Amino acid sequence: MRESRLFRIVYYLLQNGKSTAPELAQKFEVSIRTIYRDIDAISSAGIPIYAIQGKRGGISILNDYVLDKSLFSEQEQEQMLTALQGMTATTGKNTNELLTKLSGLFRIKATNWIEVDFSDWAHCNPQQDTFNIIKEAIFQKRVISFCYFSIKGNKEIRNVRPIRLVFKSKSWYLYSFCLLRNDYRFFKLTRIKELKMLSETFTRDFTSTKIKKHIQVENTVVVKLKFDKQAAFRVYDEFADKITEDSQGNLYVQVDLPDNEILYSYVMSFSNCVEIIEPQSIREQMKKRLQEMQEKYKT
Repeated sequence: MRESRLFRIVYYLLQNGKSTAPELAQKFEVSIRTIYRDIDAISSAGIPIYAIQGKRGGISILNDYVLDKSLFSEQEQEQMLTALQGMTATTGKNTNELLTKLSGLFRIKATNWIEVDFSDWAHCNPQQDTFNIIKEAIFQKRVISFCYFSIKGNKEIRNVRPIRLVFKSKSWYLYSFCLLRNDYRFFKLTRIKELKMLSETFTRDFTSTKIKKHIQVENTVVVKLKFDKQAAFRVYDEFADKITEDSQGNLYVQVDLPDNEILYSYVMSFSNCVEIIEPQSIREQMKKRLQEMQEKYKT
């Protein structure tokens, strides 16, 4: 408690320039004697605080002093500024004023190092709204309701107690306690529609709750794919160091993919630049789907 008050006194004096002991005592709700003991403690910590007697006197800190080494290390200062940059990126709220204050206080230039854009290439931005509503519900401990489209094509209304937002494999997920299933569940944000924050609240503190399950909502199958070199830009984007190349420039990837319709729609997104090599069962299923697609375009 005392350490917190000492920091607040220092920050107050840096903001206001000068104050008297009675003013500080009233502001921090302690005795004048306690304020003088605090000033001695602050001075002992190496902060240049001093008191001048007389009508124009008062307690102040050396004008050119900054909170650089006495209370925060250089690494801690950078971590604070980095956290604020990240908060701006994920919440969409402008924290430039606070960043400017801290940057000036620490005399560090805040580098604008991160930007998160929730909009897609069609300039739609529904995920930002979903993200913000869920974030507020987590802070306020409010139950949320939404329509969810499962991997099996089912459309269900879910009421959940939100715990945290998780980013994994290029996608945002909500980790929550589902009241319908009476268990912990992950929900992909892009499949959440008609989201509402309800008036119902919950008292359970989930802050220390460990994620009991991995984000693994479907079974997977190992698939070997062959890509034409024209698709190299996307292959290297999505598979990184899992790629091998033959003498003709064709690219080969062995990857785990969901063992359901997502696999086929994903592979087909590469158009005629991809071929399923293994397993044979998946190759035959793809051939069947392509034949069915061809039938649709015969007329």
